[in-house]
Amino acid sequence: MEAESANQKIGNKIKNLRNQYGLTQQELADRAELTKGFISQLERGQVSPSIVTLLDLIECLGTTPGEFFKEEGVEQVVYSENDWFEKEEEGSKIQWIVPSAQGNEMEPVLVTLAPKAATSNDSPHPGEEFGYVLNGKIVIHRGEGRFEAQAGESFYYESDKDHWIENPYKREAKFIWVSTPPSF
Repeated sequence: MEAESANQKIGNKIKNLRNQYGLTQQELADRAELTKGFISQLERGQVSPSIVTLLDLIECLGTTPGEFFKEEGVEQVVYSENDWFEKEEEGSKIQWIVPSAQGNEMEPVLVTLAPKAATSNDSPHPGEEFGYVLNGKIVIHRGEGRFEAQAGESFYYESDKDHWIENPYKREAKFIWVSTPPSF
């Protein structure tokens, strides 16, 4: 029986982590700005990623290089900004403040919305959403409802209707948004 190559070991670890967090190959590819084909080849041990690409994938999967290459991981309880994964698009910035949360019951993110920016529409799905506005003001859209929240206020709703959040105001808004089950 042939020994597993380094590429196969890395590919298997990437695949196992991706599956553990319930991500598709396409979702991981989007987060890492790679192609689905590359992720597929990587998971089968057919390609060797550059160090930069591997580090980016490790970060996207909510772990660290030390944890990725360690045989037995230690449970992480406290996360710092160095652990976070970040994605910016069209006036919004989403930071996964608990990077490995895709495999948990809930997924907290820190969202920053520029003036006149909005999150994308989220279609109805099972689960709940909770948020706390840190600064600025936002408008929560849920179905036909429109609800305003400002710094120091929280929001909560079931995810059974189309929902999205906008910042129609002149100041940046920042809020913690927790989704269950994970959907970001």
